[in-house]
Amino acid sequence: MSVAAIMAKDLPRPANWGQVAMRVESSVRAGTFQFQGSVTDSSWHTHDLHQIEYAVAGTVEVETTGGRYLLPPQQAAWIPAGLEHRTRIPCSVRTVSVFFAPDLVTTHRNAMRIVAVTPVVREMIRHGVRWPINRSTTDHQADAYFAALAGLVADCLEYEAPLRLPVTDDPLIAAVIEYTDHNLSDVTIDGVCRNVGTSDRTLRRRFPAETGISWRTYVQQARLLRAMAMLAEPESTVLHVATTVGFDSLSAFSRAFARIAGETPSAYRRRARDMHED
Repeated sequence: MSVAAIMAKDLPRPANWGQVAMRVESSVRAGTFQFQGSVTDSSWHTHDLHQIEYAVAGTVEVETTGGRYLLPPQQAAWIPAGLEHRTRIPCSVRTVSVFFAPDLVTTHRNAMRIVAVTPVVREMIRHGVRWPINRSTTDHQADAYFAALAGLVADCLEYEAPLRLPVTDDPLIAAVIEYTDHNLSDVTIDGVCRNVGTSDRTLRRRFPAETGISWRTYVQQARLLRAMAMLAEPESTVLHVATTVGFDSLSAFSRAFARIAGETPSAYRRRARDMHED
């Protein structure tokens, strides 16, 4: 499953956007920012630096005007400089972000991406917390460290995880998406049509025209993304997650999950739990 990239310069600007300056000293070309806690919904904002945000524990949702992206444990979100976005955190999380001066990361990836970071990149991100982005001075050791990390991040950007859901300005399709998201356990196309006041034919025609995917594909992806978020919670069980997101059988859930995540729900749950307890 692949997702077409949307260039940052082509995205419409949200009404309540603002630039957040992370540096206090312009000579600092890279550094880290740690976050631990719960924020329901940040405001729309941009940075003048590239950002790669790594989820240490918990699950984060990042939204641009081009889509919604799930950031589960052990993966990272690439947010290029100048891209308007906001962050939604449904529960307590720990994240580490690395900010780079734009010329440090050589890449043509000018759109939001989710990347599976290698163990080396993961450890370098976490080790880099000794050099926060808001430090008042820099040094040769920090510069060399982040230059090496920038090269590894550029390599990671060649591989994208398909963890995106579309967004739309179309009122009807937005209502369809909202109803679907709130009723994943038992949603049907007849139920959607009845509740939003449209016909089956109209929905089948307008949904892919607005989002690029069919409604049924959206349901499948939304269920799997919700499952990834739930599996990252320490008290979750695979069976409970499968039934909650709307799969009729555990085997069907496991097959679908493995296709998108590259591992079984049980393996993902163990890894997410280990990360949470780290």
